[in-house]
Amino acid sequence: MTLRPALAAEADALAALEAGATAHGWRARQYRDSFAAGHELIVLDVDGEAAGVAVWMLVIDEAELLNIVVAAPQQGRGHGRRLLDATVAGARAAGARRLLLEVRESNAPARALYLSAGFVETGLRKHYYPAENGREHAVLMELAL
Repeated sequence: MTLRPALAAEADALAALEAGATAHGWRARQYRDSFAAGHELIVLDVDGEAAGVAVWMLVIDEAELLNIVVAAPQQGRGHGRRLLDATVAGARAAGARRLLLEVRESNAPARALYLSAGFVETGLRKHYYPAENGREHAVLMELAL
């Protein structure tokens, strides 16, 4: 298992990984846009294949986790924690004083992961995400670095 920078040529493969893990995940275009914007994309490889990806960006002294996903067959093995830890380390090394994120209110496993890593809930964006039956709230979270 290794962590490495993602390659722009992997946008389609990362979108396919995400499509298998969540109904409302990023598409290839969003990955391409992140590469073009200079965001940090970290891939977790397991047995030579991408098993997850984290995308984050730095704005002055603030980092934001834009996306994190682990392939469905690889979930529950600590890979989300590894990607999150790599993101936190990268943000600290880049000089960020805090790391922000938003997560679907219904995503209990992700919220538990973030809380266990020291994030605190700081707010709510009502009706933010598309959902099967309308819209879903986004929980805003922050980690002091």
